[in-house]
Amino acid sequence: MEHESPPSQEVSGKALEATLLSALKMLDVGKWPIFSLCSQEELKLIRQACVFGSAGNEVLYATENDEVFVLGMNCSGCLGTGDMQSTIEPRRLDSLCGKKIACLSYGSGPHVVLATEEGEVYTWGHNAYSQLGNGTTNHGFIPCQVSTNLVNKKVIEVACGSHHSMVLTSDGEVYTWGYNNSGQVGSGSTANQPIPRRVTSCLQNKIVVNIACGQMCSMAVVENGEVYVWGYNGNGQLGLGSSGNQPTPCRIAALQGIRVQRVACGYAHTLVLTDEGQIYAWGANSYGQLEPDDHLTVAQSLKKEFDNPETADLKFLVDGKYIHVHKVLLKIRCEHFRSVLNNDDEVIEMSEFSYPVYRAFLEYLYTDNIRLPPEDAIGLLDLATLYGENRLKKLCQQTIKQGICEENAIALLSAAVKYEAQDLEEFCFRFCINHLTVVTQTQGFAEMDHDLLKNFISKASRVGAFRN
Repeated sequence: MEHESPPSQEVSGKALEATLLSALKMLDVGKWPIFSLCSQEELKLIRQACVFGSAGNEVLYATENDEVFVLGMNCSGCLGTGDMQSTIEPRRLDSLCGKKIACLSYGSGPHVVLATEEGEVYTWGHNAYSQLGNGTTNHGFIPCQVSTNLVNKKVIEVACGSHHSMVLTSDGEVYTWGYNNSGQVGSGSTANQPIPRRVTSCLQNKIVVNIACGQMCSMAVVENGEVYVWGYNGNGQLGLGSSGNQPTPCRIAALQGIRVQRVACGYAHTLVLTDEGQIYAWGANSYGQLEPDDHLTVAQSLKKEFDNPETADLKFLVDGKYIHVHKVLLKIRCEHFRSVLNNDDEVIEMSEFSYPVYRAFLEYLYTDNIRLPPEDAIGLLDLATLYGENRLKKLCQQTIKQGICEENAIALLSAAVKYEAQDLEEFCFRFCINHLTVVTQTQGFAEMDHDLLKNFISKASRVGAFRN
């Protein structure tokens, strides 16, 4: 196969730990966007579900009779359907049907590692660095069992880094394989590891009870509460007090005397939970992902002052009303205002948007949250698009989704198209398809823009909405 460059330590996608949700009778999975086109009869049969992928666009679920289905995007074959075709209709994974699923993890390569209740391990997806553990670098398009060095072993937990994999057995042993440029498989070298091998060194005579992977690092908690770490450490995510990589497991000395129960990893930071219910965090903190009380972001540090105009040094004049704001906040938090503000400004007159929209925008800059009704979020979405505030744009889309109904679905779809809000557009489209009979009888549908209507009918036809 063609050689692939190793993933960048700076920009490769983060490894996301996917959580399998059971007892879904307590949840209305029909409200999850990815399930919006499934019938009520199909939804009632779901017993377990796991939404995974960097954007949550893939789902694997098991039914009451242990049939396993997938749907969604299919990057690098991560759905395991045998091809690269994405699907909005559930497709059955015959190789997993009849298996009771215990846990699943997703690496951003992307690849998937799954364990059954009987302790068998199955992998599929991207495999350029042998992260599937089958001894090759061929991508896997269907789930295949990993048996090398795991025969007679019962796997009870799985974890994925971006391009490496790790499992924990019932007898407390840890096995790793895959990409190893920073020592993340714990072998003592930086050579990629094509098959599962037990991590020994300091763990040789230890019983491990919990594992986790960061992007390119690995963690293990042993039965006495000690934490051992290895792999990439450029952001201090190993908690060793340095930034050098660690090719073999090393105990975190700073946790001496603290009994840890569980460890969890983000892209480049780590958290542990102690037996006393305390949480310790270390590593990267560029987004305030560590303890917020001690490591405040600009927005958090100014939050208390939002309703205290005496401390502000700038005014927005909108619709004849003044909004007080810190000039430094605008310069740091919003690219749009860096070119607008100068040292002499005391009042900025704004006229493009309403007072409630601007106030909601400024509150977002102070607090990282928005508080306004779904119907008013369209104006804020317009502002976010104009000012290039992508995170705010995502929050607006989430708020708008909460207010969708048959009467306004077309209007919201139109707004999503206008402001290039692709996630909202797809959500609205699926809602319309799911409520097609009622939606097509609304005034909004009758007044629908010609080009939008044409595209809607074409797309609806492609997904089989008009089949008898």
